[in-house]
Formats: sequence, structure tokens, C-alpha cells
Amino acid sequence: MSLKEKIKELSAELLPQIIEIRRTIHQNPELSFQEYETSKYIKSVLTDWDIPFQDGIADTGIVVLLKGNKPEKSCTALRADFDALPIKEENEVEYCSKNDGVMHACGHDAHTASLLGTLKIVHTVQSQWEGSVKFIFQPAEERLPGGAKQMIAEGVLENPKVNGMFGQHVFPDLEVGKVGFKAGMYMASTDELYITILGKGGHAALPEKNKNPIKVASKLVSDLYDYFDTQKDTPSVFSIGFIEGIGSTNVVPDKVKMMGTLRAMDEDWRANSHKKMIEISSNLGKKHNVEIDFEIRKGYPFLENDIPLTKKAIECAKQYLGEENVSLLPIRMTAEDFSYYSQKVPSCFYRLGTANKEKGITHGLHTSRFNIDENALEIGMGLMAFFATENLN
Repeated sequence: MSLKEKIKELSAELLPQIIEIRRTIHQNPELSFQEYETSKYIKSVLTDWDIPFQDGIADTGIVVLLKGNKPEKSCTALRADFDALPIKEENEVEYCSKNDGVMHACGHDAHTASLLGTLKIVHTVQSQWEGSVKFIFQPAEERLPGGAKQMIAEGVLENPKVNGMFGQHVFPDLEVGKVGFKAGMYMASTDELYITILGKGGHAALPEKNKNPIKVASKLVSDLYDYFDTQKDTPSVFSIGFIEGIGSTNVVPDKVKMMGTLRAMDEDWRANSHKKMIEISSNLGKKHNVEIDFEIRKGYPFLENDIPLTKKAIECAKQYLGEENVSLLPIRMTAEDFSYYSQKVPSCFYRLGTANKEKGITHGLHTSRFNIDENALEIGMGLMAFFATENLN
């Protein structure tokens, strides 16, 4: 039996157990930087399997290193994240979230369960592959500064040095059984915008006595959108998603708060846009004699898939799943802290199809009804095991 067929056989055998692991994690979601019980559960699975691990990285992160034949030949890293989102789950399933207002709406439960399955497979066939494989279980993907950044700072890509890295993300835009790839630039950088306008409130019928922050906020939003609408040279997104000015029909508030995001695919353009937003804000504040605090919290960089590694992964996926089940994807303006890894080592971040229209499993990521066809776990753990043992670096 070839190694590929052995991996497929083991994936099928492990599926019921990996489904149970996924459901346990799904029922007990924890927010970013609070994933203590999730971390304990992952370690309990590894302990049951008699697989040693290193923990305490970025507080709750875990790393497992497996060595095959000629372990010094190269080191491939595989990553899964395990934090959840502040969303109240509305699915009617037996494994629904037990933590009110917290949900695995981005599929990190599936990522972690799938990587545990991959680890079990790679461990089982340890005598049949060369090099080393590092399994990275990472907290806090959903919240700045991101768990990836912290794990890198604490040396997760060293000892041994990682030569190539893979990350897998569930994707409800693809039917179960399919995977998707994009070589080169793939996902955007992300910045959070926090804006406070301090004016002078008062009676709405006496505008001469006020410095209306709502009027200034309206102008600022309009000016910023007008500016970004002219920026067509690079893919980008500017969006304001929150405005709060607590007044009334005849009351002008003292303060308006706004929040938004900026997404970009070019670091120079991103830096220039930061300067331009501050400039537009400063000029408007001076014109209307109000104070505008414009805070830009710089988030994750853009995610760029290494072209040679991704092309190898695409060919490998075609061998494993069949050419008809491998899709080429466009760029996305969403962001991922896997981008930090992609800035350090050749990396490939790809998508695992999880939708099933016949079963009604079609809801999008970050929604209260998001779910997956759990048969995707068999493909997810098997394909990643195939990548690791094929030594694509």
C-alpha cells in the first residue's frame, strides 16, 4: 500500500474520533487569550495518545515535534488556531455552544480537530517519511496583536528551524470534498480605526453656541470615503462600521465615537493611507475647531503564499483528491494572523470546502448559524498529512 493510500485509510478510520473532538471543542468555545480549557483539552488528547508536547507558548499555545527518518533534512510546520468569537450560536445541534454569547463561528474547532487527526496519522506512519514535522496549536487568531505574532516571538519557528509552513481554513464557499488555493498575494493587511470627535454639545435649536461633533463626523466619513474611492491602483477596503453620538431630537452631544477598518495589499500604500487619514482628520478638526482623536491600531500584515510551495501543494492536492476537486481562488480582503508566519518562512494558506447545500450547511463565517459538513475533517486531516509527509519544502 502506498503512503497516500495509507493516509486515506487512516483518515477514514479516525473520522469518528476527530468528529467527537471537534464537537467537544465546539461545545466549549473560549475567546482570544482566554483559551485555557481548550488548551487543557488539546493536551489531554495528546496525553491519551502518548505524544509528548511543549506548552506555555504564548500562554496557551502548544507545539508537538515529530521526527521521521533523516530528521535534520527539513522541517515542515502545520498550524491550527483554537479561539472562538463573541457570537451567540443559533444552530440547533446536539453539540451547540454551552458558553452563551461565544461560538466557534470561524471554524477554529475544525482546524484544531483536523490538525490533531493529521498529527495522529503522521505519528502512525512515522517510519515512512523523512524530515521533521512541527504541529503548532495557536491561540488568539481573532484578536490583535494575534497569537501567531507572540508564538513567533517565543521561538516557535526555531529549534528546529521551519523550512515551510501550511495553514488550513474552513471555507463555506466550497462544497465538502473540494479545496482551494491562491499562489502569491492572497489576503489583506488589517488595521482597526478608532475615532473620537470632541465638540461642544447643547441645545439643538441654538447651533451658534455648539460645536456639533455629529456634523463634523458626517463630513469626516464623507471625506474619507471620497479619498479611498479614488484609490484604484491597489486592492483595498475602507469601511466605517460604528458611529455613536448620544444626543436627542433637541440635544447635540459633546462627543461622537466611530470605528472602522482599513484593508490593503501593499505595505507602502498602507503606510501612506495612514498618513492621509490623519491629515484629513487634522485639517477637518482645525476647520471646525473641534478635537479629533484618530487612532490607527496597526494589525496583521498582508498574507502572501509562497509561489513555488503553493504550486507544489496544488499538484499534491490534485494527486490526493483529483484535479476536479482543486480550485484556484481570487484574492480576499479578509485578514489572517497566519500572515506573520508567511512573512518569515515560505508558507501556503489554503481553504477546505465545508459546505453542503443538500444538508443546508451554507451559512457564512462569523455568523450565528455557521456550521460545517463534518466529512470535511477526513479530507482536512488527510490532505495536510499528505503535504507533511511529501516533504514539499
